[in-house]
Formats: sequence, structure tokens, C-alpha cells
Amino acid sequence: MSLSLSSVGTMDGGITQSPKSLFREEGREVTLECEQNLDYSAEYWYRQDLGQGLRLIYYSHIVNAVQKGDVSEGHSASQEKKAFFPLTVTSTQKNQTALYLCASSRDTVKNCHLISVRKCVPKPFFPPGGRVF
Repeated sequence: MSLSLSSVGTMDGGITQSPKSLFREEGREVTLECEQNLDYSAEYWYRQDLGQGLRLIYYSHIVNAVQKGDVSEGHSASQEKKAFFPLTVTSTQKNQTALYLCASSRDTVKNCHLISVRKCVPKPFFPPGGRVF
């Protein structure tokens, strides 16, 4: 069985995601790379299953402070540098076939208490000209 991962890329930089498309046997680990040159503090990984809306996997507002989203099971993420936010699918399964999206935004969490960080997640930036591959 294979796993298909698709992602969005931009024509003019800003956020770069790789690989663009990937097929992997079940039970294998795969890492999706997300790099941004916008100097934004907040980064997000979303997953969109066929016929469903976007669901948050992980997000980070501060380097080395990655937070779980609504569907983090079966995934891991890290952010050791501000510009890089890789997502790993720890053991690929058929039910993980989806569109994976990385997004970035200016950080507004400094105006909130850290306990309430989920309520303060700003609207993510999806650059104009982005294409689905």
C-alpha cells in the first residue's frame, strides 16, 4: 500500500514546502520540510483529508516550543530554527493520505497569556500565487 502526500508551493518564495508530492509504503517514516523567509514567528502544519476542511496538526510561535494541534497523533514536529518547521509522519498509514499544508503568520501571541495561546492563534499567511501540485 502507498501513502500519497501532497503539498502547496509558492511561485515567488515566502514559504517553501517539500517534497511537492510523495508516495510511500505503509509503516514508513516520512518528513515534510517547511521553510519560510518572511521572518514570521508563527508557523503551522495543517492537514486536509479528502472532502474535509483544514485541521491543525502542530503550530509554533517560539523556536523549540512546538504545540500539538487537533490531529497530532501519528505526527511529530520540531522547530530548532525560526525559518524551518519540519513535520514527520511517524508511521505512514492509508488513512494519512491527505493534503499537508505549511503556513506562517506574524506572531501576536505576545499580547496574550501563554496559557491562552490556542485562543490567540493568528490567521495564518498563505501567500498569493500559491499552487497545489
